[in-house]
Amino acid sequence: MISERFEATYEIESPVGLTRAAEVIAGEQSTGTFIRLASETDDLRARAAARVEAIEIVSRSTTPALPCRLQSATYERGIVRLSWPVANIGPSLPNLMATIAGNLFELAEISAIRLIDLTLPDSFAAAFPGPAHGITGTRDLMGVPSGPMIGTIIKPSIGLNVDDTVKLVTTLADAGVDFIKDDELQSDGPGNPLEERAKGAMDVLNRHADKAGRKVMYAFNITGEIDEMAHRAEMLERLGATCAMVSLNWIGLSGLRFLRERTRLPIHGHRNGWGLMSRSPDIGMTYKVQQAIWRLAGADHLHVNGLANKFTETDEVVMTSARAVQSELPGTRHRALPVFSSGQTIRQIGQSMAFLGNADFLYCAGGGIMSHPQGPGAGVTSLRQAADAAQAGQPLEHYAKDHDELAAALETFG
Repeated sequence: MISERFEATYEIESPVGLTRAAEVIAGEQSTGTFIRLASETDDLRARAAARVEAIEIVSRSTTPALPCRLQSATYERGIVRLSWPVANIGPSLPNLMATIAGNLFELAEISAIRLIDLTLPDSFAAAFPGPAHGITGTRDLMGVPSGPMIGTIIKPSIGLNVDDTVKLVTTLADAGVDFIKDDELQSDGPGNPLEERAKGAMDVLNRHADKAGRKVMYAFNITGEIDEMAHRAEMLERLGATCAMVSLNWIGLSGLRFLRERTRLPIHGHRNGWGLMSRSPDIGMTYKVQQAIWRLAGADHLHVNGLANKFTETDEVVMTSARAVQSELPGTRHRALPVFSSGQTIRQIGQSMAFLGNADFLYCAGGGIMSHPQGPGAGVTSLRQAADAAQAGQPLEHYAKDHDELAAALETFG
């Protein structure tokens, strides 16, 4: 590992030119500072310095993309690829992120910067646990050997009490749903305590599994402090639960890694707050990079938004994210499960299958199930019928002629 290097690729804009900007980043993020130090010997630089591997100028402008203390008549923009010795950080994801996504975002020589790609040696990736279950393990736990996995979210997101939640879980289990999740806003509030909610919900789901022969997966939101998450995961295991959900951005990489090592449950990774890192075209990072880091740390399921969603991401961005989550990741045994959500109905499930070229995804529909005019059971059935229509290569309107639930959904979600 000592001689191996990892590489990060950035889209950069700079008032001092890309060549100088790349040199500044390489120095700031490895051996250098604003002035050459006596201890920064040639030997030390040869062992530990970052290298500028490639620079491609794409465009120039007369105004900076972001506020910038340094001014220039011309701002160069393009692609810069840097590399670092693995020996600088060892097998550490937090320190990897400090290197590739640390102070470089604040440099005066930079007027725009996005981290767009990351390449890690196989030996580095192999030092991390990766998903414990991924696609295959989740299918086994759900009892869904093929086709899209149909899920939904407890709604209203916040405000229900324990009894309300348990009643809704009963309705959804009877409807034949594969997966239920807490909203990210509901973890352990005093109006709906997690332990009471989990006991009531799992009593329903365990009894339902005895009759149905398979258990609905419920991703309980255990987001909290480290000790709280450990206690909550252990409690869920005792109750027979099969999934734990966390808000990835707020528990951090160390919190995710801790949970991966502490529990046998699949980890459902919710990415709320992702827009902070991704929405601007001039600063942040791509999901291709972030999802790989979360997978190495142990996330089994990762949200990717959905087609024709209520947020700002385009369909192209959504599908690029979903393909990235499903991609092979060196050093890990399981491919992670992409989770589509946000305004999903019978209209998008076939398109999602077509774009991905497979049905290895979790399709979470809230209103798309609960708002079906014939009830939630028909809502779940209509989604399965829409997936069957796509598999058969038939338009929804044609397939709906012999499937009443789908026909009613088409009218409702037209």
